[in-house]
Amino acid sequence: MAFETIVTDLSNRGVATITLNRPDRGNALSSQMLSELITHLAALADDPKSRLVVITANGKHFCSGADVAPKSDDPAAPKVSLSDFLQDLDQFPKPVICYVHGGAIGAGAALAACCDVTLADPEAFFSVPEVRLGIVPGGVVPVLLRALGPRNLRRYALSGERIKAPQAIALGLVHEVHAADTREAALADLIDAFLLGAPGAQALTKAQIGSFDDVSVREMKQGAQHRAPGHGIKTPEAQEGIAAFKEKRKPNWYVAP
Repeated sequence: MAFETIVTDLSNRGVATITLNRPDRGNALSSQMLSELITHLAALADDPKSRLVVITANGKHFCSGADVAPKSDDPAAPKVSLSDFLQDLDQFPKPVICYVHGGAIGAGAALAACCDVTLADPEAFFSVPEVRLGIVPGGVVPVLLRALGPRNLRRYALSGERIKAPQAIALGLVHEVHAADTREAALADLIDAFLLGAPGAQALTKAQIGSFDDVSVREMKQGAQHRAPGHGIKTPEAQEGIAAFKEKRKPNWYVAP
């Protein structure tokens, strides 16, 4: 199957590689990309030849978050949500590894948090900057809460500060840091370890672990729907925040020293 926003490959060992491929947009998750990711994950879940998934990205950043570009009015455009994708990725029955370089921002950080193993480049960073755009993080909170814990998430979701890769290890968001020259060897070791596990047992183990999660990812849609009233993408705060981001200036609520 051909896709426009992702590049896919399946090796003879059953390693399915998904490469995010919107480098001109920082691999921001558009409706089309979300639809293609959901479609491909569903196919891989049902394909006995696929044993595990590795997610990487082309360009400067791993994933710059949800695409804030206006949604298409085309009735034929895909109607999917970020929560749909995160839920599918989190509950995917096979092991998932991701390698983060550049930024994993907002929904990009949530994507990384849904993977079973997250590797990162030493210069990679993670952030949850939605409040700086006047937007409530909504549907990304459950998976980030599970990864970071409430105290850490309060700090980084309320401030929008960047979390550098070494610090992300201490916080539990990243498992290992590997530069480009050691990345392939680290991935090869992980792949080999996962391929030693029985596929059926792995699927049941993931499902069992998920059933005991303190934060249910099934509630992600509810989290997105029940965010603070009046803090959607069309509010004055959100419009100002997005405008300031595009114009590379401070928003009007920033108080200079």
